[in-house]
Amino acid sequence: MQRTLSIVKPDGVKKNLIGEVIKRFEENGLRVIGLKMIYMDKREAEGFYAVHRGKPFYESLTQFMSSGPSVVMVLEGDNAILKTRELMGATDPREAKEGTLRRQYANNIERNIVHGSDGPETAAFEIGYFFNALELFPY
Repeated sequence: MQRTLSIVKPDGVKKNLIGEVIKRFEENGLRVIGLKMIYMDKREAEGFYAVHRGKPFYESLTQFMSSGPSVVMVLEGDNAILKTRELMGATDPREAKEGTLRRQYANNIERNIVHGSDGPETAAFEIGYFFNALELFPY
């Protein structure tokens, strides 16, 4: 069993896609073992995306992620990281495969509905950023 973090970003929340995102994950063998709605302030968004500090998109990304509520969740399942990333699609929705969340619902490379951890180390950091052990409920 592997764990990963996924976020329904502010644009996904605004478009009422929380249920659709969770449904896609659950229909594909992933279990939601932690879930909450948050409203990151700019400092929290900067901390979460610190790995991208200094990149051209960092400022606009952190501004966007602190522009409205998001839903953060921990998913568990076989190959959870890869499965989540396949269901989300490429970061740029124009390059995402047909049927993926980003291809179907995203506006552009930054406002792309969902976030998912890209590897085990990243997942461990990201899960710990939003959840403590008492907020995770494997079943």
